Amino acid sequence: MGDGSRGGGGGSKSSQKPEWLQHYDLIGKIGEGTYGLVFLAKIKSPASNRGKFIAIKKFKQSKDGDGVSPTAIREIMLLREISHENVVKLVNVHINHVDMSLYLGFDYAEHDLYEIIRHHRDKVNQSINQYTVKSLLWQLLNGLNYLHSNWIIHRDLKPSNILVMGEGEEQGVVKIADFGLARIYQAPLKTLFDNGVVVTIWYRAPELLLGAKHYTSAVDMWAVGCIFAELLTLKPLFQGAEVKASSNPFQLDQLDKIFKVLGHPTQEKWPTLASLPHWQSDLQQIQKYKFDDNVLGNVVRLPSKTPAYDLLSKMLEYDPQKRITAAQALEHEYFRIEPLPGRNALVPNTTGDKVNYPTRPVDTNTDFDGTTNIQSQQASGNMAAAHNIANRSMPRMPMVGMQRMQVPGMAAYNLAPQAGLGGAMNPGNLPMQRGVAGQPPQQQSRRKDPGMGMTGYPPQQKSRRF
Repeated sequence: MGDGSRGGGGGSKSSQKPEWLQHYDLIGKIGEGTYGLVFLAKIKSPASNRGKFIAIKKFKQSKDGDGVSPTAIREIMLLREISHENVVKLVNVHINHVDMSLYLGFDYAEHDLYEIIRHHRDKVNQSINQYTVKSLLWQLLNGLNYLHSNWIIHRDLKPSNILVMGEGEEQGVVKIADFGLARIYQAPLKTLFDNGVVVTIWYRAPELLLGAKHYTSAVDMWAVGCIFAELLTLKPLFQGAEVKASSNPFQLDQLDKIFKVLGHPTQEKWPTLASLPHWQSDLQQIQKYKFDDNVLGNVVRLPSKTPAYDLLSKMLEYDPQKRITAAQALEHEYFRIEPLPGRNALVPNTTGDKVNYPTRPVDTNTDFDGTTNIQSQQASGNMAAAHNIANRSMPRMPMVGMQRMQVPGMAAYNLAPQAGLGGAMNPGNLPMQRGVAGQPPQQQSRRKDPGMGMTGYPPQQKSRRF
């Protein structure tokens, strides 16, 4: 694992940087979120990777200020085990001893669904072509099926967390990213309700909004349904106003937006509805004003008899036990009719013309915070614990090796060898493995922290943006 224990002290600016950072040319900031910053950099060496772009995610310190963020630890523990073409790949982990900051290196992808949707809505005022929508959705489901098959719930699916590769061998390939809220849910022992708020509110499933203490991978499928609708209409389907609070407040406006489109849920269609805390406690607001009609078809401009509408409505099923799974969705008729989905979502099979999307803006005025004037290289006891993250013994299933960049002088994160699962062909006869080690049932999700083992895709080569 790379660190900041060498290369400090006086001298040039370059010599003041942690040793691992001297192997990159920083280009600028490309993202910022709750847990940290994301920077774009270019590799200086070795020759095999020189000039390759990499995204470096810097985590903020934990709220207690006493070491590495638990969110970062969880993300590393998950990403070190998984390997699939439609899931972002972790290639390196570095630690700065001075300020206890942690840096994760990812393959770089130029686009994400948020930017693609915004481009069509605000720049060209034109809908996304059917081939691209279908290819993006199929690959998203393919990666999600792999995660669910290995008992992982993502819990934060939204357009900005779904990346799309630009130029190179993986052009047009979708990558699910940002696993800071992901959890293992096999052999549940404890409710995930204790983890607090999950899923950005516009993509949050109704069972979560109604206070469910136990939930399943079905929450991811609701989010996929919201993303599918947004790809079709270029605007969020359920754009509620969020109530901000430190706990998990009741989100009446978001529920109201959902009910107006899908109609009010009923106990006949959702037998466990009455047991949900907010449904029981808020009789005056939730149950008093009823929307009886389902107007989803009008909102997304899809006839009710079409395969696209059928798939979307099954993703937006109120009852999580009845909601379609990722494995079932991959086999849906929608993906078996023209245009068939393809591996390169940016180049339609019919025309061969690439859809040109602008790459994400880069803030070139932002530097790695806290890494340019390092004077002290005093390691703490907390750092010893952080070093153990990469080498902790954890229960695993056999896996196929994830390749990583080897930069001279850098002690990179040692990604364990892995073993692959059987492949599958999509309707367009494109080899895209699904990684199904037996689809898990929609079990109640209770376990809090991961101890995981996963299987997956052979490693891919040229890739670009996190």
